[in-house]
Amino acid sequence: MKRDVWITEVALRDGSHAISHQFTVDQVRKVAKALDDADVPVIEVSHGDGLGGSSLQYGLSHTNEMDLISAATEVVTKAKIVVLLLPGIGTVQHLKEAASRGAKVARIATHVTEADVSKQHISFAKELGLEAVGFLMMSHMAPTEKLLEQASLMESYGADVVYVVDSAGALLPHQVKERVHCLRNSLDVPIGFHAHNNLSLAVANSLVAIEQGATRIDGSIRCLGAGAGNTQTEVLVSVLDRLNIQTGIDVYKMMDVAEEIVAPILQKPQEITREGLLLGYAGVYSSFLVHANKAAKQFKVDAKDILIELGKRKVVGGQEDMIVDIAAEMAKKTVKA
Repeated sequence: MKRDVWITEVALRDGSHAISHQFTVDQVRKVAKALDDADVPVIEVSHGDGLGGSSLQYGLSHTNEMDLISAATEVVTKAKIVVLLLPGIGTVQHLKEAASRGAKVARIATHVTEADVSKQHISFAKELGLEAVGFLMMSHMAPTEKLLEQASLMESYGADVVYVVDSAGALLPHQVKERVHCLRNSLDVPIGFHAHNNLSLAVANSLVAIEQGATRIDGSIRCLGAGAGNTQTEVLVSVLDRLNIQTGIDVYKMMDVAEEIVAPILQKPQEITREGLLLGYAGVYSSFLVHANKAAKQFKVDAKDILIELGKRKVVGGQEDMIVDIAAEMAKKTVKA
């Protein structure tokens, strides 16, 4: 099957944030099977914060993620199951178990300036016979030269693909163009792009990435993902089909999966709310939205103010505890006032 662009469907991982990590085995089976039937080549499954993410800090899963990985691998016949791992949250033991459950690809994710912590996990993924993907999160927070430096490190560790990851949905099209163009012309491995839709630019930015040579693009069916969601897969594949860019995915089946199987899972429609927009505007990690809303309710402060402060302090993934600290500080100031 000819594929000019390889789509990775991330709803069963990034979408975990949107439903507070409450995926069930039955839901994963139904979604994974339907995506496989539609010829989606790569499907990501794990806790929203990657392997080992189920915790009080990041959010407790309804179901052990290893069981979800097994559920997906048991029903697909063509697609590869991919897992995400953030060093410091997930361990090599998590990676080893995920591989034993049938995962074929490991995406090793670090903050955009911390690629050096990925060396052990990328190397171990290769030892396990997995495809290893370097995943540079919050790519808007580093200049292109720094991004290239960090991407080059991941390539040197053995990464088969390196991704520009717009975790906050903050990148503008010209910034995507510059970053992907630079990596594509400087690295020997394929380049990927992962978008969030907080500024309503996910599809547009993904198209820019493809124009600049990215061949691995992430999408989330029905926009099921953190913040305002990711690049909406069924929309992206429809646009690419109109452009005669081959993804190998059945457009009509994807529309049906989105409407009939994934839509009922959503706790509320994925739309760009005020807080979601602020994530992109202030450059805040998309998965912080649920945590900020929860802290706002607990301390009786405005979630908008929490998100703005997170942006000012340049808080990044892994610092979720700061959300509660900031909310508590705001509550104390309100009482004193």
